[in-house]
Amino acid sequence: MIKKASDTEIQFLPGVGPKRAALLARELGVGTIGDLVKIYPFRHIDRSTFTPIAEVVPDAAMVQVKAQVVSVETPPKRLKVTVKDDTGEMDLVFFKGVKYTAEKLVPGAVFTFFGKPALFNGRLNMVHPEIDPAPAPGAASQAGVMTGVYPSTEKLRNAGITAKVMNKLMANALRMVLPEVTETLPQYVLQENSLLSLQQALRNIHFPKDAELLKRARYRLKFEELFLLQLSLLKQKFIRSRGENGIVMAKVGEDFNKCYDALPYQLTGAQKRVIKEIRTDLMSGHQMNRLLQGDVGSGKTMVAVLTALLAVGNGYQACIMAPTEVLARQHFANISKYLAPTGVKAAVLTGSTKASERKKLLPALANGEIGIIVGTHALIEDTVVFKNLGLAIIDEQHRFGVEQRARLWGKTTAGLPPHVLVMTATPIPRTLAMTLYGDLDVSVIDEMPPGRKPIQTLLITEKQRPALWRFIKDQIALGRQAFIVYPLIFESEKLDYQNLEQGYEKVVQAFPFPPYKVAIVHGQQANDVKTFNMDAFVAGRANILVSTTVIEVGVDVPNASVMVIESAERFGLSQLHQLRGRVGRGADKSYCILVKGDKVGKDSQHRLELLCNTENGFDLAEEDMRMRGPGDLEGTQQSGLPINLNIASLAKDGQILQAARGYAERVLAADPALELPVNRLLRIELAKGKYEVKDYSKIS
Repeated sequence: MIKKASDTEIQFLPGVGPKRAALLARELGVGTIGDLVKIYPFRHIDRSTFTPIAEVVPDAAMVQVKAQVVSVETPPKRLKVTVKDDTGEMDLVFFKGVKYTAEKLVPGAVFTFFGKPALFNGRLNMVHPEIDPAPAPGAASQAGVMTGVYPSTEKLRNAGITAKVMNKLMANALRMVLPEVTETLPQYVLQENSLLSLQQALRNIHFPKDAELLKRARYRLKFEELFLLQLSLLKQKFIRSRGENGIVMAKVGEDFNKCYDALPYQLTGAQKRVIKEIRTDLMSGHQMNRLLQGDVGSGKTMVAVLTALLAVGNGYQACIMAPTEVLARQHFANISKYLAPTGVKAAVLTGSTKASERKKLLPALANGEIGIIVGTHALIEDTVVFKNLGLAIIDEQHRFGVEQRARLWGKTTAGLPPHVLVMTATPIPRTLAMTLYGDLDVSVIDEMPPGRKPIQTLLITEKQRPALWRFIKDQIALGRQAFIVYPLIFESEKLDYQNLEQGYEKVVQAFPFPPYKVAIVHGQQANDVKTFNMDAFVAGRANILVSTTVIEVGVDVPNASVMVIESAERFGLSQLHQLRGRVGRGADKSYCILVKGDKVGKDSQHRLELLCNTENGFDLAEEDMRMRGPGDLEGTQQSGLPINLNIASLAKDGQILQAARGYAERVLAADPALELPVNRLLRIELAKGKYEVKDYSKIS
């Protein structure tokens, strides 16, 4: 079998060789010539025009000038060349290839120089510009008028793989690969969406004939990625909704009505709408797989309780799984209050539940006495047996792995999978939700319960710390409590724990015992110590809780009115918003105070100011994704997406995603399993496994 050019190792591409091949593999993940062709330019530069030197703006994007060499100097370790055109002059500086470049740039000769302009000692200069012969009068400056700018690294540039070299390598690669490129999308998909062929798209993404063809090439490649991704997700959903039977829960039940009638307040319109959507799922005869998104404090727990009571009313048990012990116990406390008017028995099971308690609890769960159980990962242990599990509610589900969920599904005794409600308080931009949770139905609680007061968010610097301490003392004098949160970023955990310890000491000095009590909670503590300190704060025995982001999800202390976030510039917008949501849960006015470092970048400053001006978590999440890309919107750790996209961006290509999803739905409506001959290419592409989302939403 003859090896295809695209499968040939990159070292055999003219201009590469073993040394450069190792570097390309390490820096860009390129192993074959086909891999290189899939590294797309992130922007293109129009090389058909020249900028007069007088109009060059320092620190602008790359510019191209046509200029005559005036003088060549060789001060120690560098080469300085002065060039001029009719409008002015500038300096060119070279630190490498000094001898060769000095011989080439003869005074009086005219060249094209292309590079990034800067200002040095008040003079305009360019460091290591690309040099080309000046074009003949009337000719375009470059053979390819538009030049691609490719991802690069310092190591690649230092090894001589400059932008110019990268373009040459790409031209060689395309020459070898293009003749054998076969189409990946059926003809009807290309026609109905007015898409270029794959060959045309690849040629024009790298070396576009003009701006219009570049635009069409980009669209084709982005559409293909997003269409195949949505096709993969929706195919799972189509197959499940058609073939997977679910437990029919047709009744409402007495306990639901008793709980509903005893609520101290009216449900919001959004909560009522979501419960209706859930009821429709439970009655459909198919397994429910629904994601419930709701901002911090929007009343998701209430929806979870009422959904659990629907299951109980139909003779089934429900489990509610939380990511941490603190959150599980808090859910249990809240749920118990709501269940008071009903006859439903609830229990809590976590890793630290004592053996004596388990002895009573496990048999009661197995014989059906317990209707609703709240817990952590402990719920999936082999010793935990249900009589009749019909509903699983998972809170903050990105914290549970696929295997853990699968073990929970294995506990159903009805022979049918339990209905699944996944809840998250992390506002997820729509485009991201369509990808991470693309095979789930999504419900959104987009209305806050009446009476929630806005939280005042302030941005301060280290200089204002004395005023901050005074403010916290005033709040404590009014009977309130305060959180002080330090960042914990995995790359520098050791350093962060040092900062936390030092911060804690400073807080204790500023708030001495007596009269003040300061508790500390972080991930390195033993569970019982953590629980003891947390309980002290929740119960009001401690005035201040110093912690890492352990407290980010769901901790409910209505009496806490101040949230201080140290080194706030090191957090993502969504995470800052989550932390802010820990206060403002009681009747008192609440404050979130962001303390920033002395040196804060432009993006971070913008992020912090945005938080001060916006309370809507979904708006913040959209902006966060625009600024940071769709990596881990949870916080500082950019762990990336469950699949790799080569060219499409979930942050920027929402409209294409929408179109691709709509079209994928049409294709599957006509051929749910993609069995028709006309869809053979789609089957082949999906079988490669690239578009399988292996993590987030494969939940049953």
